[in-house]
Amino acid sequence: MTDVEDGGDDRRVTEPIRVLIVDDHEVMAASLARVLDDEPDVVSVGLASTLAQARARVQSSAPDVLVLDRRLPDGDGVDAIRDLKALRPSMNVLVLTGSSSDDVLVRALEAGAAGFLSKTRSLAEVTSAVRAAAQGEASISSEMLARLLPRLTRVSAPVPTLTRREDEVLAMLAQGMSNAAIAAELVVSVNTVRNHVSNLSAKLGAHSKLEAMSIAIQRGLLDPPG
Repeated sequence: MTDVEDGGDDRRVTEPIRVLIVDDHEVMAASLARVLDDEPDVVSVGLASTLAQARARVQSSAPDVLVLDRRLPDGDGVDAIRDLKALRPSMNVLVLTGSSSDDVLVRALEAGAAGFLSKTRSLAEVTSAVRAAAQGEASISSEMLARLLPRLTRVSAPVPTLTRREDEVLAMLAQGMSNAAIAAELVVSVNTVRNHVSNLSAKLGAHSKLEAMSIAIQRGLLDPPG
């Protein structure tokens, strides 16, 4: 998964990562919550089995990361991403996927998802992805990234001005490069790359690398890989 190893374990704050799990499969959700609660830097702040419960608990529990199933009793989780993020813009959303089509995944990207988690992945891998999402890293394979980004729809919206170096960093992110790889390519420190990513994300109104790439492509700032 892109960048999970680059930022997932480097917490810059002392507060634990707050995670809300939205899944109507109670056994799976409870198992994931137990695994997260066993980690010293992660805490589950609630479970929700419907979108209605998710909206209420996003407001009451202030999660940093939302682990969101797509198929829920009262609607499509992907269709609800924008509304859920509007309740807490700094929250990053990881979408649980089973056999979702590329069309569904593209919709999730366009709605602001920070990454995807296959239901076949181990609980340990999910924990790593949660840490990465809390840091704004992109939880997506390089292969999926290259497949999905070219399918994003262009939109008419104000276009922010990026610096030359921010343009370079953005293009490298779209190639699936980690912060460490970008730093080596540009001969700068990883912290410098993080600062560039933070600055360009702020300009784009994004809270994760994947969201930044999605917005940049939709607004014509970045040519999709391919």
